[in-house]
Amino acid sequence: MTKPLQICDLMLRDGHQSLLATRMRTDDMLPIAETIDAVGYWAVEMWGGATFDSAMRFLDENPWERIRRLKAHMPQTPFMMLLRGQNVVGYHHYPDDVLERFVVHAHNNGIEIFRIFDALNDVRNMRKAMEVVNRVGAHAQASICYTIGPPYGIDYFVEVASRLAEMGADSICVKDMAGLISPYAAYELISRLKAELALPIHLHSHSTSGMATTAHLKAVEAGVDIVDTAISALSLTTSHPPTESIVTMLRGRDRDTGLDLDRLAEIAGYFGEIRRKYASFESGLFGVDVRVLQYQIPGGMLSNLVSQLREQGAEDRYEAVLDEVPRVRADLGYPPLVTPSSQLVGTQATLNVVLGERYKVIPEEVRQYVRGYYGRPPAAIDPDVRREAIGDEEPIDCRPADLLDPGMEKAREKLTELLGEPPESEEDVISYALFPQVAGPFLERRAKGADGREPLVAAVAGLLLERAAQESSATQDDGARGGGSPWKLGWRAGQGYWHGLMPG
Repeated sequence: MTKPLQICDLMLRDGHQSLLATRMRTDDMLPIAETIDAVGYWAVEMWGGATFDSAMRFLDENPWERIRRLKAHMPQTPFMMLLRGQNVVGYHHYPDDVLERFVVHAHNNGIEIFRIFDALNDVRNMRKAMEVVNRVGAHAQASICYTIGPPYGIDYFVEVASRLAEMGADSICVKDMAGLISPYAAYELISRLKAELALPIHLHSHSTSGMATTAHLKAVEAGVDIVDTAISALSLTTSHPPTESIVTMLRGRDRDTGLDLDRLAEIAGYFGEIRRKYASFESGLFGVDVRVLQYQIPGGMLSNLVSQLREQGAEDRYEAVLDEVPRVRADLGYPPLVTPSSQLVGTQATLNVVLGERYKVIPEEVRQYVRGYYGRPPAAIDPDVRREAIGDEEPIDCRPADLLDPGMEKAREKLTELLGEPPESEEDVISYALFPQVAGPFLERRAKGADGREPLVAAVAGLLLERAAQESSATQDDGARGGGSPWKLGWRAGQGYWHGLMPG
């Protein structure tokens, strides 16, 4: 008997990360959580990626509390998170002890499935995370970042997936963060993976190019076990195929998901109203953007490029930067454009164009990439660019994290010094170890009570913010949902271009 297609819904993480700059508050998720729990999803992705630092940076929320609060209302549904391998949920490599304590603590709080990837598909940077996930008894979903270019082909992806299977993966995810996978490429790749690996195969793709829904359908024909979708109110454009559409397409067929469309409609109606509250954070994209196919640039990266150019007063160079991105990507060994490699490539391309000379200025992060501190590039770095970046220095060839000293005790000492007393919990130490410049002020505010403000002041400020959000929503045309513009989104996940919000 053919197995029903399993659905993983991304509404609580990648859906609002892709569309609403990761600004959705936990309080806006809780009222519908019990209905979501009753659907029967394979899993709901609700944590990881950019949600961790955004919670502290923009929402004044403890990111760990989101897991606990939602799990109290969703005891039946497995929770999945996106883990950036040795980057954890950050933008550079962290020591093994920080990674280990993060995984253990996340699992203890309710994360049951860890989707683990590396921006360069360097499996060495995924090994430690997979080992810890296996040890705590959680599900290790190892991901291959899908992209296109000279190093890539079906054989490349199957080889990487095979190595991940040997390393202890419980399932394999094809992670197409830019919506580049075509329907027939999806069919061929999923067919090969199903034929050669005895593991469940999961497909993740964004709708930016307009191909994701059809690619999902062809993947179903090829035998894919699980697909990622987002409830319709948080789907399409830079997000994902609508859950209801995939469910309807398969009704009465041998891969029928069995999910209740009436219940899904209730969830969609709820988030349709909630989305209006976040209109000012909309991506500004209202349909298919074919530039993702031409330049292989994810939607979030496009908006970040716009912001960088605006800061430089060089908005008129936008098209030139788009042309430069593929050239820089080729120079740097064709990395997949996903956090953090997307920031590296996008920023270097912007500098090359704005300064009128290629590689006149090379950021330190790009030099570190060339030195090998992000891992092994999929292809060789251009010799001239390498020489320009690091001279005659030899890049490292070991796993980058092997060169890092333990970080937990240092973080504990610095946080104790900052707060004037030992931290309340290990989760605070982990948060500080990952994002000291964000977690430090957040934890200081929390220690003072009421987010560092007098209770009455905090209450008034909250009411004013709510009133402003309502007024902003009321001025939007119902069909335009957000007249947000890419200008508003540029530095949205952090300070400076290294913390711009990127897909994945």
